[in-house]
Amino acid sequence: MKTDTKVLKLVKRDEPLENGPGVDVAEVTEHRGLSRAQMVHIYRTMYLSRRLDDKEIQLKGQNKIYFQISGAGHEAVLVAAGMVLRPGYDWFYPYYRDRALCLQLGMTPLEQLLAGVGAEKDPNSHGRQMPSHWGNRRLNIVSQSSPTGTQLLQAVGCAEAGYRFNLIDELRGRVLNFHEDEVAYVSLGDGTTSEGEFWEALNTASNLKLPVFFLVEDNGYAISVPVEVQTAGGDISRLVQNFPNFFVEKCDGTDPLGSLDTLRRAVRHCRQRQGPALVHAKVIRPYSHSLSDDEKLYRPDEERTGDAERDPVKRFGAVLVEEGFVSQEELQRIKDEVDREVNEAADIALASPQPAPETVIRYVFSPDVDPTSKDFDTEENAPLSGGPGTMVDLINRVLHTEMARDPRIVVFGEDVADCSRENNLDRVKGKGGVFKVTANLQRKFGSARVFNSPLAEANIIGRAIGMATRGLKPVVEIQFFDYIWPAMHQIRNELALLRWRSGNEWKAPVVIRVPIGGYLKGGAIYHSQSGVSTFTQIPGLRAVFPSNALDANGLLRTAIRADDPVLFFEHKHLYRQAYNKSPYPPDDFMIPFGKARVVREGENLTIITYGALVQRSLVAAKQAEQQGISVEIIDLRSLVPYDWKAIVASVKKTNRVIVAHEDPLSFGFGAEIAARIADELFECLDAPVRRVCALDTFVAYAPQLEDAILPQASDVAKAIVELNRY
Repeated sequence: MKTDTKVLKLVKRDEPLENGPGVDVAEVTEHRGLSRAQMVHIYRTMYLSRRLDDKEIQLKGQNKIYFQISGAGHEAVLVAAGMVLRPGYDWFYPYYRDRALCLQLGMTPLEQLLAGVGAEKDPNSHGRQMPSHWGNRRLNIVSQSSPTGTQLLQAVGCAEAGYRFNLIDELRGRVLNFHEDEVAYVSLGDGTTSEGEFWEALNTASNLKLPVFFLVEDNGYAISVPVEVQTAGGDISRLVQNFPNFFVEKCDGTDPLGSLDTLRRAVRHCRQRQGPALVHAKVIRPYSHSLSDDEKLYRPDEERTGDAERDPVKRFGAVLVEEGFVSQEELQRIKDEVDREVNEAADIALASPQPAPETVIRYVFSPDVDPTSKDFDTEENAPLSGGPGTMVDLINRVLHTEMARDPRIVVFGEDVADCSRENNLDRVKGKGGVFKVTANLQRKFGSARVFNSPLAEANIIGRAIGMATRGLKPVVEIQFFDYIWPAMHQIRNELALLRWRSGNEWKAPVVIRVPIGGYLKGGAIYHSQSGVSTFTQIPGLRAVFPSNALDANGLLRTAIRADDPVLFFEHKHLYRQAYNKSPYPPDDFMIPFGKARVVREGENLTIITYGALVQRSLVAAKQAEQQGISVEIIDLRSLVPYDWKAIVASVKKTNRVIVAHEDPLSFGFGAEIAARIADELFECLDAPVRRVCALDTFVAYAPQLEDAILPQASDVAKAIVELNRY
């Protein structure tokens, strides 16, 4: 990349200025297309960013704030980025070094310092996140989290939402805050390019020619790990050169004018819909990674001194003076003015009220839409019609009717489309998912709304979050629960947390359909897992687990119409069982979350269960009845929330309880139910709470081993008899 060495040169004090010592600085009005006011503004914003870092460091030393991570050394390229992008028009997924970008976009020093002190009025998170975790609804800065790289796929999904707005006829021209030439900005450090999600993001952005602008701010270190250890060849821009449709260019990120030239070309490429862009900006890190780090432990003095000589704030200030834009006295006046502004903002921030303790549970879930309410209960006396359908049939019906009702719904995942090569659709039957749950959706609603994803689970969830942030309603599929783990970062740290961590500024009501469970005969270790308790302990994530076709229909419709992220478990063994078939309910049939179903009335003992254990419990209860034991069975149906009132009523009635589920015994979902019963209903019990669960091991391939590992009807029957004798 060509740099203007004249502008970057630090002129010695004994060298004459180019304009001559007597030239009036007011006569210098333009440089490289920028006015004097713009040049001064660039410096002022860079200096303001640095002084905010310094002020936070001072406050941290005084124990008045609790964490600090700086954007020092990155200011030049970030101010340039803010100049070529449009706040409230483009979309922004920054990372923690992007203080100067946020200032350039319109965030105030006070707003940034409110985050440092954890004030309730902090627009980034209302006191819920560390400082430098940027978010601002007005500016389209989407709430940022701490995990590095998770923002990349979300930015891709955000840009993809715009791409699909144009493809879906019912949405074209009707979406608020969408612009034909908008750009999704996402930034990252050089260390984050080692994350797999970085490469997944590049792949999808390139494949769909999405207007995503990736800014790699390469300061040479990921905490203490240098770039040559992170990146093969030490140069990420060389490695990504062969992605099609990509604009890739390097720049000196400590030079605001050179950066501005490069970023203009990159953003123009995106706005013209030629594809995504990646700018690899070489910057410096004059301060340690954070105040929890001491760079002197791993960086020699000469290296740190070399960085100091490239300090963008000092260099550009010198340029302004040497090129005659300001005098030294005027430069000092700018500094003094900024210092006063920062100090005044700090005083206001320190005096700002903290969030009230009683607000901590606000916004775990939507405050506007309550899927446990009567608004979602149309179950009673719902008319049923047609021949009985399987769980697959009734789930498929919901997807068809809801997609017809709401054009915002998009369905994607691995193999969910009928045929990605549309020209073959009339010659093939179509896939429609490995279990045929999404069959014919693509044929009916088109490839803009039903499409296949790469074989990458994080890609599915991350993109869905970005789309949901823009107002689409993604209903995505993870093909097998056993392979959900690559998406865990996106589910746990992003999807479930977005609303809460932003103080209800942002949300992502995604529905994740997940085939789960064993009893398959041949599913073995990697197609039979059932580990719902890993997810039910995540605040902000609804979890639903129907045991029959009708419940699956009503609960999925509620999940789609709700305003929260929902993990919708579909037991593979139950997909086509004859015993759980049902005629079809009407298109407004809904079952509210947190409403259990009494499968069987009884007097002597209660079984609390869900999923595949409902039928096994029913078989066991009928066997126990022959011995004079009357068993009541409660099907929870939804796990987050679960129906505590139904549990209380049944326990008070029978005084004996079995909790049965397919997860392993130790640390399973039943442990929570059993513990709460013991804690709150101890005086109602005539016997200890008993659990019937899988063994604490994995599911084996050989049928006789699977039968021994997973709970059978005979195991439930044995527990009934033993508990009744107690």
